[in-house]
Amino acid sequence: MTTPSPSYVLLEPAGGVPVKAWVRGVPLEDEARAQLENVARLPFVGPWVAVMPDVHWGIGATVGSVIPTRGAIVPAAVGVDIGCGMMAVRTDLAASHLPDDLHPVRTAIERAVPHGRTDGGGPGDRGAWRHLPPATVRAWTALQARFDAVTERHPRLRKGNTANHLGTLGTGNHFIEVCLDEADRVWFLLHSGSRGVGNRIGTYFIEQARASLEARDARLPDRDLAWLEEGSPLFHDYVEAVSWAQDFAAENRRLMMASVVEAVRAVDGMAPFSAELEAVNCHHNYVRRERHGGEDLLVTRKGAVRAGRGELGIIPGSMGARSFIVRGKGNPDSFESCSHGAGRAMSRNAAKRRYSVADHVAATAHVECRKDADVVDETPMAYKDIDAVMAAQADLVEVVHTLRQVVCVKG
Repeated sequence: MTTPSPSYVLLEPAGGVPVKAWVRGVPLEDEARAQLENVARLPFVGPWVAVMPDVHWGIGATVGSVIPTRGAIVPAAVGVDIGCGMMAVRTDLAASHLPDDLHPVRTAIERAVPHGRTDGGGPGDRGAWRHLPPATVRAWTALQARFDAVTERHPRLRKGNTANHLGTLGTGNHFIEVCLDEADRVWFLLHSGSRGVGNRIGTYFIEQARASLEARDARLPDRDLAWLEEGSPLFHDYVEAVSWAQDFAAENRRLMMASVVEAVRAVDGMAPFSAELEAVNCHHNYVRRERHGGEDLLVTRKGAVRAGRGELGIIPGSMGARSFIVRGKGNPDSFESCSHGAGRAMSRNAAKRRYSVADHVAATAHVECRKDADVVDETPMAYKDIDAVMAAQADLVEVVHTLRQVVCVKG
């Protein structure tokens, strides 16, 4: 009896731990491969690194990587959009319950959820609350004591947006969608994280990690791979801060989803509906302690979703491609992980150079969404083929629902 070959590609960097990469049928750019090799050579990384099929170049570490560590964390591997992730709810609406003209649905969501960024993020920023809604006040009150405990030791983290970003979308690849599944049932889907305060926490501790290693004259292949060692005060404070930011991100998504549901309910002619079925709320930029192979590890997922056996997750495509609700298979080779999306095929600037507004309009003809020059960097062609990504990780997850978007709100 022959042993089936693994579905991953095995990379063996000189002087580093193995890299198991689920990249069959999808591209792995040279820059991303070099980053993976750098990570694999760090002295505390192992027993191996897992790479998801949406892998692409990132800051320090690639997006789409799962990095297990012993006794240390690399803040840049977690990133600055700490706790970024997805939330989805299935409603009891059918496609036939939606209006023929979906523009009022889109504008209702845009009015209900602050999104984008104006005024340089200053007092007039349309992407932040000017007057906090009661639900946001309650949520911030529950979070504030832990934030105050961190900022008492690191006061620089206080300077910037906090509560006024709770329940807001942001910019870039963050989105809110109305989708239909394979049975034409209506879903709401959204993607966002810890917003300005998470960015501030990530940036600050990346700087602190660099300074700490530079003070010891440590040599790094990439200064963004500076780490914090377990047992040090900075490590303790970072773990506390990142845990708080991850909770902020999950609460941010929950508040936005509540706003989306109420906004759609208020659209003229919309039938009454429930939106509490098959709710999923999962991170894809985070770190936590987990046990794998009988060993306690710190697992950083940078652009990857936990896919333990039976766990539900969300893998979005792009503005014009399908998304998937998945159930994890608990594959130990991937540290029970899967991709967090399709993954970029090119940089934002490259997408803007290559594609026109007309190209974007054609690619999103079936979606009620923005069709202007400011979102061309998010056009579907800027992303990998989601079907190829899903095929490459068939041993990591099974598809539970396939979603196609009919409305997309971008920051």
